[in-house]
Amino acid sequence: MFGRAVAPGGTLPEMDTCGICAGDRYITNSFGNVTRCPSCHGTGRRSEEGGLRDVTKTKPSHHQPKVVPGAKPSGPSTFEGGQLALEVEASSGTPEQKAKLIREILEYEGSHGKCTQTFIKKMRKQLRPPA
Repeated sequence: MFGRAVAPGGTLPEMDTCGICAGDRYITNSFGNVTRCPSCHGTGRRSEEGGLRDVTKTKPSHHQPKVVPGAKPSGPSTFEGGQLALEVEASSGTPEQKAKLIREILEYEGSHGKCTQTFIKKMRKQLRPPA
């Protein structure tokens, strides 16, 4: 087989064998399914990389680029957020209350992307004067 010395029974010599499949090239699970060895990828030899492939997303290329902290937006970026901010500005309330509500809109847009109908209803409920 490709110039390698194969021991009787179809296995490779001891020093080159894979630690997972022991040189058999295949592994079997408890249901009887047979598949290629994930360590040696069916070669039966110990892999140069060693062990199983890392398929977790730990590499920097898998992460979102970090946003550089800079000037914070002064107003909402979506249409719904802008309309809601106009309603807040037109409402009767103290400037501190208005600033707090607009800050809530900005934070919500930052975390969710856009203002949902549920959030808009919640904000409008806060805009109503106390009865």
